[in-house]
Amino acid sequence: MAAMKLSAPNSHSVPARLKSSAIKPLAAALTAAMALAGCTVIPPADPSRVPAAYPQVAPTSYPQPAPSNYPEPAPMAQAPTQTPPPAPAQPYPSELPAAGTGAPLTFAALGQTVTVDGPRVTPLAVLEDSRCPMNARCVWGGQLRLRLRIDNGRGGEVEITSGKPITVADGTLELVEVRPDKVAGAANNGTVRASDYRFGFRFMGGY
Repeated sequence: MAAMKLSAPNSHSVPARLKSSAIKPLAAALTAAMALAGCTVIPPADPSRVPAAYPQVAPTSYPQPAPSNYPEPAPMAQAPTQTPPPAPAQPYPSELPAAGTGAPLTFAALGQTVTVDGPRVTPLAVLEDSRCPMNARCVWGGQLRLRLRIDNGRGGEVEITSGKPITVADGTLELVEVRPDKVAGAANNGTVRASDYRFGFRFMGGY
């Protein structure tokens, strides 16, 4: 039997089907190796190394400040309100300065005797009181006529009119002011009671 001669297979003689079947698995393996070369593999966590749950911390309670030993400041005392005392009632003056002159007036009621800077005068009766009421408008201011006694050594009664001086000794006596004023529409119809009259006299000159 003749010996057979074996020769190495020529690559050109390998069929194309065998080449493709051998290259595909190799290419897949190389692709997977290259993809893993740039990645870091993280191993699974070890249960024994996982820390236990943190315990809950109770809230801190701050101590309250101790009460102070200083006494509370006393409230400031308020100064008492001083109410001025009411002005005392002024009695009817016997002498007042005449308006605009500075000379004193001596006042007298009916039947009262007063000394008017020398002569002694006593009003006796009101003869006329036509003065204009203080709350009315009048064409004429009116007047008051008074009968009085003058004790000037000779005695005697005379008549005097408000605002018109009369001669007494070496001077003049004048009825300067009559109080109170008349009021229209008052309960007394504007008249003045005799006991309410006050007559202000002034004497000018020597005696």
